[in-house]
Amino acid sequence: MSELVRIAPGALIIGHPLPWDVYDADGNVLLCQGYVIQTDSQLEQLFERGLFKPRMIEAPQEDSAASDNEAECNPFARYPDYLRALEKALAAIASGEPESRKQIQDLAHDVEQACIHSPDSSLALIHLYSVGPTIHEQIIFYAILCQLIARQFGLDEQRIPILTEAALSANLALVPIADKLNAFNKILSSEQRNVIRKHPQRSIRALKAVGIDNSLLFTIIAQHHEQADGSGYPEGLSGADIRPEAEILALAERYVAMITKRAYRKRMNATAARKLIANLADGTFRPALPKALLQVLGEYPPGTLVRLENNEIGVITGRPVRARGPFVQVVFDSSGNRDDTCQERDTNMPGFNILAVEEPDIMPSMNFSQIWGFPN
Repeated sequence: MSELVRIAPGALIIGHPLPWDVYDADGNVLLCQGYVIQTDSQLEQLFERGLFKPRMIEAPQEDSAASDNEAECNPFARYPDYLRALEKALAAIASGEPESRKQIQDLAHDVEQACIHSPDSSLALIHLYSVGPTIHEQIIFYAILCQLIARQFGLDEQRIPILTEAALSANLALVPIADKLNAFNKILSSEQRNVIRKHPQRSIRALKAVGIDNSLLFTIIAQHHEQADGSGYPEGLSGADIRPEAEILALAERYVAMITKRAYRKRMNATAARKLIANLADGTFRPALPKALLQVLGEYPPGTLVRLENNEIGVITGRPVRARGPFVQVVFDSSGNRDDTCQERDTNMPGFNILAVEEPDIMPSMNFSQIWGFPN
């Protein structure tokens, strides 16, 4: 019981997969990560039973080093750790704590290891949790995409960690208001627009205040809302004046914005978002960057629900490999019944071709670690 903390009302969202296991007052698991609460009444009943999540526990120093040596890194199991570590690191920066730089560096390293060892699972994390993510979840998504795009693009390995740190800290100044802005369905006030336009400089000032001194980091943050045609902010830079790292971060943020729901618009499915990214690839200053994102995503990104030729519905677990794939784990059989037997389909095989992307109003509950073949 001492290792559990009560979940605040509002922390659980209908239609959004649970980011961590949920426990009752006696420490028994009530709901596993990936479970999706369907209705208000179900949510009320659960809170009546007493809901708890694991308390933030300091990880041993050797944990990060140990993850380097693992054949696979499970981003689903680490997701709660990423969110807690990010929240703690950003709060430490905002409070002026000097050790906050190391916290950001450690988190960037952990995300890097997940992307290197388990790129499909890391990519799936973004699409599975894209229904209504918090600002902290979105920031983790930015970091994952920056890792994957940068490697596909061929960015210098020495610059990728700095890019990842920028992805984790660039929106520091927006964190206190971002979730409210996403839930706002009216025209933004001039004061709100001013806060948004000034957040890169404010984030940089906060980083400098804790003793961080890295010109590349600051440049990426300062430029990540500039546009190749000069229409961006805050300086109206264009073309080669914008660093490719800043464009990668901007591209990651744009894609996440497309596939996530806002109060003022519906979310796009991955297919529609890919079409817009393809348009960017035809007309940007560095077309290789959106092309790299398209290559990372594939036609059907991991974490996407699809209907197969045999009428089964499953989740994309792996991108194509040579003449095989994309790969799917069945979630519902051809009769529409739940299937938890972990049947894999190679959609390149006759009878299992993909017919369409499925867009349910509420995601089905799934045991992510089990579906992606990680040990429990």
